[in-house]
Amino acid sequence: MASTTVPEAAATVTHDDHGHEEHATSYGMSNNKMAMWLFLSSDCLLFGALISTFLLYRTNISDGTPFAEPADVFDIPFTSLSSFVLLMSSLTMVLALSAVKRDDARNGRIWLLTTAFLGMIFIGGQVYEFTIFSAEGLQYSTNTWTSAFFTLTGFHGVHVSVGILMLLGTVAGTRESGLGKEKSETVELVGLYWHFVDIVWVIIFTVIYLIPIG
Repeated sequence: MASTTVPEAAATVTHDDHGHEEHATSYGMSNNKMAMWLFLSSDCLLFGALISTFLLYRTNISDGTPFAEPADVFDIPFTSLSSFVLLMSSLTMVLALSAVKRDDARNGRIWLLTTAFLGMIFIGGQVYEFTIFSAEGLQYSTNTWTSAFFTLTGFHGVHVSVGILMLLGTVAGTRESGLGKEKSETVELVGLYWHFVDIVWVIIFTVIYLIPIG
């Protein structure tokens, strides 16, 4: 009997319980999941560059502003609450995937919509915070610190917004076909993206809001 070669293994097709074909890579991972991991890896490099840029210019806040420390204008309790809301959305995302895997379409939709709603609360808080900063004289072009700050946090906000659209799109796109366990990989991919966005925010929040310039 001929042995299975690597190219043959890479082309292996598996079948789920509903008879749908799912192409897997030689690592036993579907092509879609592999593509998502590659995308998130490239995004890690991009966020790493943005965070490094912010750290490089983080001592320039007093250049052109009446503030010597970020704490002079930051509302740490408000941002902490907003961050907590975003972190809780990771829990609801896990509950959504669990429901879909149990073939519980109703609760799957409820938890996906809850996750999207929590994300909207976070974005609303970020917009409010940006409005306050602008009123206090922190504009994007004020100095290099503000440019780095708004670029980093704004870029993350765009990622959260994209995640919200993905969540809503998943719910809307499965209205006719149903949100059974055959859709679990789709929900899992959205979940991977959402958890990544949450983890990145923990790092951003720590670097910007919690670590003193000193």
